[in-house]
Amino acid sequence: MTTASPPTARHRVGWTISAIIAPLQKDYLNDRPHAVAALARLRRGAGKEFAQVPDLWGLADTGPLHQEPKDGGRPLSEKELTRAEDAVHVALTLWALHQQSRGTGMHQPDRREAPSGLGAAVRRLMPKDEIAEPVRKRFVRAGSAPNLPALAERLRDIVLLLRREDIPLDYALLAEQLYRWQEPGGRDAVRRAWGRSFHAYRTQDTRAEDSAAPADTTDKDAS
Repeated sequence: MTTASPPTARHRVGWTISAIIAPLQKDYLNDRPHAVAALARLRRGAGKEFAQVPDLWGLADTGPLHQEPKDGGRPLSEKELTRAEDAVHVALTLWALHQQSRGTGMHQPDRREAPSGLGAAVRRLMPKDEIAEPVRKRFVRAGSAPNLPALAERLRDIVLLLRREDIPLDYALLAEQLYRWQEPGGRDAVRRAWGRSFHAYRTQDTRAEDSAAPADTTDKDAS
């Protein structure tokens, strides 16, 4: 008999973001006034630190981050809580910017049958058979950000491109990666994940194209 591991701080960040965004996105798409107003306020925080936008405090329920998990584990330490709050704030405000004026949900949870994450979303901005250099440079700039505020600002530029093309993103996954980014050694792990999802999506794209091509039925032995 195996026992489930207690939830990590990263998992709690992902669950918190999902719990906040899911009802807000649904209500926004149904044009509910409270959701439209909430997203307008959240967008003002995109690219900024949690402490810089006190107007947003209390707008989203981050209470679960402060509570002891019901399914095991321990309360977050002060340092973990700060990282978690910052990750949730950045992901939530970027989603609000992404969702603006879109008729479908721009937060789309991970689909196991397809590569996901920031890298895959960026790859979708590019033509199938080439690398769009301006987009690639924005992606590289995000990956080389020296700290979370710089990363948030650079991700904002990418999110604007994704919004223009109606390309969704898994914001729970992004929030978990933003938490990981702040941990010792975390930046390299996140960069690696982004790079892998970029190349995995490109590979899958090529495979799909190959499988859709008609098979060569020519009888090569015929004279």
